[in-house]
Amino acid sequence: MFTLGFCFVISLSAPAQTTNDTLLRDAAQSLAAGNLQRAESELQSILQQSPDDYRALDFFGLLRAEQQRNADAEELFQRAIRIKPDSASAHIHLGLLYVQMGRLDDAIPQLQDGLHLAPERTDAAKALIDIWQEQARTAIVRGESEKALAALISARKLAPDDPDVNYQYGMVALRMSLLPDAITAFQATLKVRSDDALALYGLGRAYMDSSKFEDARQQFEKYIELRPNDASGHYALGMSLAALERLQDAATEFQRSITLSPVQTESYFRLGLLQLDAKDLDSAASNFRRVLDRDPKHAGALAGMGRVELERKKYQEASDLLQQAIAGNDQLREAHYFLGLTYARMGRKEESEQQLQIATRLEHEEAQKQRTVFKILDSGSENGSVPPK
Repeated sequence: MFTLGFCFVISLSAPAQTTNDTLLRDAAQSLAAGNLQRAESELQSILQQSPDDYRALDFFGLLRAEQQRNADAEELFQRAIRIKPDSASAHIHLGLLYVQMGRLDDAIPQLQDGLHLAPERTDAAKALIDIWQEQARTAIVRGESEKALAALISARKLAPDDPDVNYQYGMVALRMSLLPDAITAFQATLKVRSDDALALYGLGRAYMDSSKFEDARQQFEKYIELRPNDASGHYALGMSLAALERLQDAATEFQRSITLSPVQTESYFRLGLLQLDAKDLDSAASNFRRVLDRDPKHAGALAGMGRVELERKKYQEASDLLQQAIAGNDQLREAHYFLGLTYARMGRKEESEQQLQIATRLEHEEAQKQRTVFKILDSGSENGSVPPK
């Protein structure tokens, strides 16, 4: 239902100077009371005597909008604007009508004009912010991150302290690897809502991708204080602890994640990597097999099993597994590196050098991007949980 423009009604609260003022006040009271028939009669009386009274036209447009007679309302608002181009009320009401009609692109310029003329009109500001947020959500679904970012930049200019706008902007910036912007936006949300779990999680992710691992750890610890039974929170904390080389603490968090959500892959995979680095080959292999039972093409787990077989000096088995990993993800630097070592052990010098060169190139590219491996699904942070696979 169309929202009545109460700012227009309030403007009629001054003592009436003319008969039209009296009728307009009466019409406003009738419309506010839901007596549309009486309001229409009073407005028709004004327009019969003063057909160019932009206030009556504007108010008549409100009445038609309340009746869902949108085409008539649009014409009335447009007539009011032609007569009085600087009528903030008419511009805003036309913009709100377009919102009611789902014509958001048409609504924006009208609301902007009205807000420029009457900056105190919070209804126009709220409508604009809602439109830009909706446009951003639609753009994200369509994979149009730049369009989403542009809409949210507009929303932030109008409402720089709005926690919801800042959170939404932070998530889009995070997707686009605009990490300083993401950090600033999540911090702005937390300044208003210090216990916003999703903003804490998002900020932790932004710190992880910025290689600020201690800052990330602190955010994820705050997150699991709020959501102690969220497997994704323990997984994320484990990732930050592993990056800080607090390996036993990381293993504990991965195990807690598994306890909370046994049907997954990523915590098993990360736990397997820690065990592999500790030369606990049997435990590592067991966890990698759990991953591959659920996801036979998991490139990381295939590479992990390849490393296990390399450590066991089973070079042909290692070679087969590492090649499968590369077939699934040819950008996996570790798979190329360990395949190069495996080929060296097998006396296949030329192939070994080729794989090691690929690994070196990929390592250089990773350093250029200044990104860290942090596999947490985007959808979870928005929905409140990120269960590892």
